[in-house]
Amino acid sequence: MKKIKVGIIFGGKSAEHEISLRSAKNVIEALDKSKYESVLIGINREGQWFLVDNKKFLSSQTFKFNKKIDKAVALVPQSNGRLIDLKTGRLVKVVDVIFPILHGPFGEDGTLQGLLKLANIPFVGASVLGSAVGMDKDVMKRLLREAGILIGKFSTIKADNIPTYEKVIKNLGQPFFIKPANMGSSIGVSKVKEKKDYQKAIQEAFNYDGKIILEENIVGREIECAVLGNDDPAASIPGEIIPSHDFYSYEAKYLDENGARLEIPAKLSNQLVKKIQLLAIKTFEVLSCEGMSRVDCFLRENGDILVNEINTIPGFTSISMYPKMWEASGISYPDLIDKLIQLAFERFEEEKKLKTTR
Repeated sequence: MKKIKVGIIFGGKSAEHEISLRSAKNVIEALDKSKYESVLIGINREGQWFLVDNKKFLSSQTFKFNKKIDKAVALVPQSNGRLIDLKTGRLVKVVDVIFPILHGPFGEDGTLQGLLKLANIPFVGASVLGSAVGMDKDVMKRLLREAGILIGKFSTIKADNIPTYEKVIKNLGQPFFIKPANMGSSIGVSKVKEKKDYQKAIQEAFNYDGKIILEENIVGREIECAVLGNDDPAASIPGEIIPSHDFYSYEAKYLDENGARLEIPAKLSNQLVKKIQLLAIKTFEVLSCEGMSRVDCFLRENGDILVNEINTIPGFTSISMYPKMWEASGISYPDLIDKLIQLAFERFEEEKKLKTTR
């Protein structure tokens, strides 16, 4: 049987570059080798694309791109998965489907998805719209609010309209969070408890985006739920994050092995599990997502469930919640990867049926 060539795109220009490398290794190792052949397409921090050797990547503890050795490649419009050598213009590889494992801007925000659609190739995960609104916390929250989904209080600001500290705490209370609108993995996020920390936190968020959001501090349990599917999505058993840090920061997620305790399944009543699963699916559909997403919620003591955000390319590291929640729901890591690839092909075939001319 001819193997399906899966182009795994990883790395990227965002601040989540290192996380992407970790996720990519796990996906590569989980691929059914009898069915799939992995083709590694690495993007360095400057945004250059390279064809990367599998053995070199998997065996490296601290992988670094080497412009002298790695072949620079490009995927161009209507290429149908053909990777072109940038120096010679010659065909170097053809892939059948793309699995993007790029977290944050330039990978999870619709930019890459637009290129993949122009290249006329199936790809895993949300398309252009779902990726864009899922990445932009401001637009995402406004759409959720419009759909009647409970969210925390927030405001959006740009550099020319920074409110006073007193105005913020009157609106959101104290403490509150400051975040870049378009970023993930808690990068650029600060929990502001005192006035003296306000300007520094504002600047930290503006380092990563031209638009930032201020959010109320929601007291409640941090519950996550994984969603899988296209037109008829399913939700996993929910999991709970119990941080040992002040909040679930980048350090708690990736650097400190004791940064948080993951409880899968979360200790919830059957009724609450069902409510969270239905809410996760509704969030997925409201935000025009496809393929996969992880929906993050807060469960208050009074039983209210507030959606915090959605991640359209969730982490796939060895400790990431998305694959762990599906494993607890009866879908193994290799089967999950297989299902995601099949969903990519299904959507591609459905979209081919649509008319593009009169």
